[in-house]
Amino acid sequence: MTTETRVLAPSEWDRWFGTLELAFGGVPEEPEARALWRDLTECGRSLGVWDGGGPVATAGAFSFRVTVPGGASVPAAGVTMVSVAGTHRRRGILTSMMRRQLDDVRELGEPLAVLTASEAAIYGRFGYAAASWTQRAVVDTTRVRLDVPPGTDAVGLRMVPLAEASATVEAVYARMVPRRPGMLARRPGWERLPLLDPPGSREGASPRLCVLAERDGEVVGYALYAIKADWGWAGADGAVTVHELYGLDPAAEAALWRYLCSVDLTTKVRVNSAPVDSAWLHLVSDVRRCEPTVREQLFARLVDVGAALEARTYQAPVDVVFEVEDAFCPWNAGRWRLSGDAKGATCARTSDAADLALSVRELGAAYLGGTSLAALALAGRVGELRGGSLAEASLAFGSQVAPWLPHGF
Repeated sequence: MTTETRVLAPSEWDRWFGTLELAFGGVPEEPEARALWRDLTECGRSLGVWDGGGPVATAGAFSFRVTVPGGASVPAAGVTMVSVAGTHRRRGILTSMMRRQLDDVRELGEPLAVLTASEAAIYGRFGYAAASWTQRAVVDTTRVRLDVPPGTDAVGLRMVPLAEASATVEAVYARMVPRRPGMLARRPGWERLPLLDPPGSREGASPRLCVLAERDGEVVGYALYAIKADWGWAGADGAVTVHELYGLDPAAEAALWRYLCSVDLTTKVRVNSAPVDSAWLHLVSDVRRCEPTVREQLFARLVDVGAALEARTYQAPVDVVFEVEDAFCPWNAGRWRLSGDAKGATCARTSDAADLALSVRELGAAYLGGTSLAALALAGRVGELRGGSLAEASLAFGSQVAPWLPHGF
């Protein structure tokens, strides 16, 4: 069979998206979700592979800006909607789409590509590595108490209809974006994502609810959540599911957590995604009763090593030469001198002797500050060629707060 790869035409979107749905189990998205993803799809950045008049593979990209250490918002391709039909596996289709996509990203001048992986083992061969981690938890509110910081009682809480809260929610979210590496600036249209609440996706829970945290007439935080009622022989056993929670200061965040942990007729709070250094871990009386679990979340790929490393800052002075291996994007391979500190950085090709040897995957893993180069060296993934260079670089690449992706794409 011969296949044709081409940029997606808007008129082809329904068939193209249907191919994606089939690859992910064949259950169609609910109409509200389907309409949102149709509106958000950037057809000019989406690829379809066609065989015999029908699509057999899909891949797309969103034009994102991602916060990096130092607070800068860096252009990044948000790789998404990748699938290959089971009938067309092992023919190099995925590799060819990744090849074309990264070439296009480079041509657009975006130094980074990021994605979330349905199967984590797939994307390493294309230079991606886990760059941030997320945490889930189930807080047993019958056994756990919160020790809140001073000023929490001065924060007022107000319930508002979700649709009416959109502008307020986005204003708070926008103020949070520069504070943590890995967060995405929401482009127009993406403000609809927190409002997406199709009934078929609620799993028996209530419609999505919104509570605002306020102080002196100013909104200082919000939580989006749902309640699932349940009853046992001993009484109420409901659960609160947290979809989003942001506080602009410790007292605002604590007030929201305290509220969610005291909702009537509930005995637990489910946290589906939170940073691994979340404040609530230090508010609870017994973290064991919260059952936190951690997994990788955002995968990053440096498309332009020099531009990517220059785009962030470094928490300690650093001057090292990397010997970079990158078979899939050979323009990155070779030696790069990184010189930087908390004010800025330069990264350029050099013929100087290398201090550290690693692949582009290790640079991606360490890029947002969520994984240390020293840890990767312990796994044999980074080679130290000059004594002391590993400690210098590992300290510099760190981040004061853990990177985290606020929502999927």
